[in-house]
Amino acid sequence: MTSEALQREIHDLDVTVWVGKSGIETVTDELADQLDDRKLVKIKFLRAARGHATAEELAEDLAEKVNADVVQSRGHTAVMH
Repeated sequence: MTSEALQREIHDLDVTVWVGKSGIETVTDELADQLDDRKLVKIKFLRAARGHATAEELAEDLAEKVNADVVQSRGHTAVMH
């Protein structure tokens, strides 16, 4: 898949995992299940989840917990594969 096609696919994705004040631990099972079912999953980090960490840092931590790769991190969202 070309970079352009991947960017289009990422842009068209809906957010299916929201990380809130309960943190990343509460969404690891759901994210793992979604990654089993589809190639890409878009995650939104709500303000309450971020605290002193950036969305990028949280995305990396979450990816490590579910053995995934962060394909893109932009603003308060991340896409994992």
